[in-house]
Amino acid sequence: MSEAVVNRQWVLAYRPEGLVEPDCFELREVPVPEPGEGEFLVRNLYLSLDPAMRAWISERGTGYMPAVPIGSLMPASGVARVVESKHDGFAPGELVLGVFGWQDYAVSDGGAGGPMGVIKIPDGVGPTLPLSGLGTTSLTAYFGLKEVGRPEPGQTVVVSGAAGATGSMVGQLAKLWGCRAVGIAGGERKCSWLVDELGFDAAIDYKAGDVGKRLREECPDGIDVYWDNVGGEILDAALARLATRARVVLCGAISMYNESDLPPGPRNYINLLGRRARMEGFLVFDYFDRIDEAMAELVPLVLEGKLQYREDIRDGLDSAPAALRDLFTGENDGKLLVRVSDEDGAT
Repeated sequence: MSEAVVNRQWVLAYRPEGLVEPDCFELREVPVPEPGEGEFLVRNLYLSLDPAMRAWISERGTGYMPAVPIGSLMPASGVARVVESKHDGFAPGELVLGVFGWQDYAVSDGGAGGPMGVIKIPDGVGPTLPLSGLGTTSLTAYFGLKEVGRPEPGQTVVVSGAAGATGSMVGQLAKLWGCRAVGIAGGERKCSWLVDELGFDAAIDYKAGDVGKRLREECPDGIDVYWDNVGGEILDAALARLATRARVVLCGAISMYNESDLPPGPRNYINLLGRRARMEGFLVFDYFDRIDEAMAELVPLVLEGKLQYREDIRDGLDSAPAALRDLFTGENDGKLLVRVSDEDGAT
């Protein structure tokens, strides 16, 4: 049984207007929950912070989940250790992956931890890997590129938000699958990382000048697959440079998440008609019945270092609200995680 008596929780205090600020959340202390029959108690070790969280706390919510209610726990995927169990399928000491939220402790029945339920993490797998290199962001890159982008060897794949957890995987997979990869990122350091360490063929610094001009230079024959993580002006610039039969993969729109009112749509969407191109959104949840297929290809690539990733780990549950803001100001450096406790479950 857990010796702790207090469970810290971050709840939504109010809906932000514009950039999400730390005071949008309120820290509460409640008793550590007790598991009932068929349930188990976990101690969070690491939490994943993702751009979609900004949409979760907006009035609009998303198309796949309702807005987080005011005063409710902020949801988040996490890796946790089972500390007490009255469930035959989970034993104390086991590491598990689930949607446990911004808190120290959570109770689960094993089936309500997210689209896949709660998953046991095999022995020997580090506690951050299921949230980073082999996490949802990598699955998103794999299925989105393979099934929606459908790149062919020799084609040009352009990805925005390329230095982020998902975008960096998209570009690396494109290269492994025989394509030319061009990344768009903010800042010279991030662009150098894409080319010098991840093997992108080129990187465009959107902070340094005209993205449209740079796309014309780097993609003289057009863009065959454009992976969009940001929306806004960068999406518009990419639409103007599409090749015939191009595919535009809509994964995110981080440039728009902080907008109270939706901005006008892209001016160059008509190019989809002239280029006979396709623009399609997707959710990784649609492919969760095929995770084994993805892992069979991704695990060896990650373990052999052919797919590289970065982790930006912030210490302490207290750091979560400020860390979330950093996602939208470019202050993070890789997959953003919060370390809630150490691997033994201590704060």
